Order: sequence, then C-alpha cells, then structure tokens
Amino acid sequence: MIIAVDFDGVLCEKKFPEIGAPNKEMLKWIYGRRLDGDKVILWTCRAGDQLEAALKWCEMYGLKFDAVNENLPENIEQYGGDTRKVYANMYIDDQNAPDSFMERHNIPYQQGQSYLRTII
Repeated sequence: MIIAVDFDGVLCEKKFPEIGAPNKEMLKWIYGRRLDGDKVILWTCRAGDQLEAALKWCEMYGLKFDAVNENLPENIEQYGGDTRKVYANMYIDDQNAPDSFMERHNIPYQQGQSYLRTII
C-alpha cells in the first residue's frame, strides 16, 4: 500500500508556518505501516525553507519517507515521468475523513477531527 500523509494538522498540530506539537499516535501508526512494508509519501503544501524545516522535524522523530511531494521512484520509472498528482492508495489529510473509516483502519485521530481522504 502507498500512503500519502500531510504534515500540518496530521503529523503535528496545525501551527503553520511554525511547527506544532507532534501527533504521537499518528507517528506511531506511520512507523507501524512502514514496518509492515507500506510506502509512505510526505504530501504537503510546504516548500522551500518551510519544507526543509518539516523534513528536519520528521528526521528528529525518526520518520522517514519513500518520497516527498512526488511519486515513488518506481512509479516515475514505470510511467516515464512524474505528474503533479501524487498517486497513493490512501491519503491522510486534516481536511476530510469519515470517523468510521478511521476506526475501521485503526488510524489514530481525534473524534470530529478529520485526517483522511482515500480512494476506495
């Protein structure tokens, strides 16, 4: 499975342009998914220095990504280039998610706080 995960409001508390407190439950969940062999893409609107700060923050928490704001290298090779749209099976975002989906997939979240958009 390929998981695209947002930074602000998902991996950490939303404090943009600053970096908020870590969402420790989400970090643990992402670690577990990677241990299970899933690929994880950091999918964020941050760019430049703000993206670099986010990546350093993730590194400090031991979080590694298979790609950042781009498709996985094997997908780029297979399709002969990268597209603006990042391909994933699951998109974790603070903008939209049904609570039932979060519960069914054991994704940590706060009731009423959305984290996920997914293709089903």
